[in-house]
Amino acid sequence: MDGAAAGIDRDHIAATYERIRPHLRRTPVIAVDGEDIGAPGAHLTFKLEFLQHAGSFKTRGAFANLLLRKVPAAGVAAASGGNHGAGVAFAARKLGHPARIFVPSIASPAKLALIRSYGAELVMGGDRYADVLAACDRYTAETGALAVHAYDQPETLLGQGSVGLEFEQDSPDLDTLFVAVGGGGLIGGIASWYAGRVKIIGVEPELAPTLYEALAAGAPVDAKAGGIAADSLAPRRVGEIMFPIAQRHVAEVLLVPDEAIRQAQETIWRALRVVTEPGGATALAPLLAGLYRPKPGERIGVLLCGANTTAVDFTR
Repeated sequence: MDGAAAGIDRDHIAATYERIRPHLRRTPVIAVDGEDIGAPGAHLTFKLEFLQHAGSFKTRGAFANLLLRKVPAAGVAAASGGNHGAGVAFAARKLGHPARIFVPSIASPAKLALIRSYGAELVMGGDRYADVLAACDRYTAETGALAVHAYDQPETLLGQGSVGLEFEQDSPDLDTLFVAVGGGGLIGGIASWYAGRVKIIGVEPELAPTLYEALAAGAPVDAKAGGIAADSLAPRRVGEIMFPIAQRHVAEVLLVPDEAIRQAQETIWRALRVVTEPGGATALAPLLAGLYRPKPGERIGVLLCGANTTAVDFTR
């Protein structure tokens, strides 16, 4: 099923947004002087989506699934590196459904604690997202619980597409938008919203080049799944639904080393005094590493999408 067949378009994203909007925070945008982040002359706008409930954009897709699909008495289940599980757990608690979340051993302690805080049952096992996805699939087959896929489900993409809707409303003059890529639900939804009207650039870790390799191969293929952002940007392959959307509407995919992702985290802290997780800061990395040179006057949007990290010590 491709995006068009699944109804992933502007009208359906807008309709989904009306359903989920009462349960979301409208995350702000902020203009950033390129001089402040070491990119002189750049005209930048950040969307601070890490301020969303449960600390990431994943909450949008979670509410879309739980409000647009029938939830059985057995509740909901999700496989997640952490952020999707937190979003599903948050949405399930708000809507009164039981939730079971399957997470790999590499999940951040901060994300595990967040999931538990929302009252979900947490099941740990396996080293990578693919391991827990298989376990979640077995559980939903046995119990009838509603499986909420992190990225390869139409409702998930419709929910994530609302990030693009808000970004365009608040910053209607963007030329280019940088979006981090894991399984592709976020960039697939956003690219469907803009539908070619803004240049969409995907950003992936060098150690988890899922969309990059899929586009090169002409279809989703297994890729490496490592690096410092592995708990949010390292599925085995991108989703089947988002892939044709990316072929049509993603202009290019840039690969960044872990060092550039760390630099992005440090730069965001220095410039904005906010902490992001590695995956949440990845979209900024190409601009700092010199992998993308803005044209004169180019208006660039950067989506900062998650902040669930333990890299803060408030005891000092």
